[in-house]
Amino acid sequence: MCLRFLSFIIAIAICCVASCTRTEQPTFAEKHYIEPPKQVKIPASTTALRVCADPNNLPFSNKQGEGFENKLANLIADDMHVPVEYTWWAQRRGFFRSTLKAGLCDVVMGVPSSFELAATTQPYYRSTYVFVSRSDRNLNVQSFDDPALHSVRIGVQLVGDDGTNTPPVQALNNRGIIDNIKGYTLYGNYVEPNPPARIIDAVVKKDVDVAVVWGPLAGYFAKKQHLPLAIQPVSPEIDLPYLPFVYDISVGVRRGEDDLRVKIDDILIRRHADVEKILTDYNIPRVTGPQAVTVAKKEVE
Repeated sequence: MCLRFLSFIIAIAICCVASCTRTEQPTFAEKHYIEPPKQVKIPASTTALRVCADPNNLPFSNKQGEGFENKLANLIADDMHVPVEYTWWAQRRGFFRSTLKAGLCDVVMGVPSSFELAATTQPYYRSTYVFVSRSDRNLNVQSFDDPALHSVRIGVQLVGDDGTNTPPVQALNNRGIIDNIKGYTLYGNYVEPNPPARIIDAVVKKDVDVAVVWGPLAGYFAKKQHLPLAIQPVSPEIDLPYLPFVYDISVGVRRGEDDLRVKIDDILIRRHADVEKILTDYNIPRVTGPQAVTVAKKEVE
């Protein structure tokens, strides 16, 4: 899912902002234009909903079909009266190039609505990064400007083996909060189930005092712990000059597949109540109005 894609977009945005603030005059190399190769159109299947997804990435998807994006794919396919056919591919760099663009599938269930590597439907939910802490600690951290963040141990998520910064890391660094940060890679040890969940485990075990986590991941795994965790949406929603923490999430299709995109849009609108029920069942934080602290209690088995 989308958290790795969100970080990719933020990295580009940060680079753009940095380049716009430079004062030195740029030098330009001579340009040699080469005609780009023509894109061969790969038609979408009419007999199945072909989905590319990560086989080990709850709460979004897994090979057992237990993720909320699996459930959403089932809902869309049922409405289209076709089966779901999966291509399983770990979400690493090159995921879209190797799957959707290569024609191995026609749909990716969760991408940022502004994503450049796919055509996107209207958003079916909006979520946010959140602060996660043990309820018995009573930390009540609500903002990146909270003075407490200078003295507590903070867990953050990193992307890839090179530890690329996610938006929360950038926000903390901008405030001089560096030495008390502990990173947890989104990729993790792939032989373990759901590697990104290790950051929630760290909060429970008191390896960190508070973690800054993408909302869907936090909400789902917090609900499954043996003790209550407090989940608080971060503020501000956008860190100046432009570092957002709230994102609209859509279904992505291959560019040019307008008929399929429109069809999925229609289903998402007509089945909005069913979509909302899936998101609620998985304890996905949504940003739709006033933000309130949520306490996730142990799920009933």
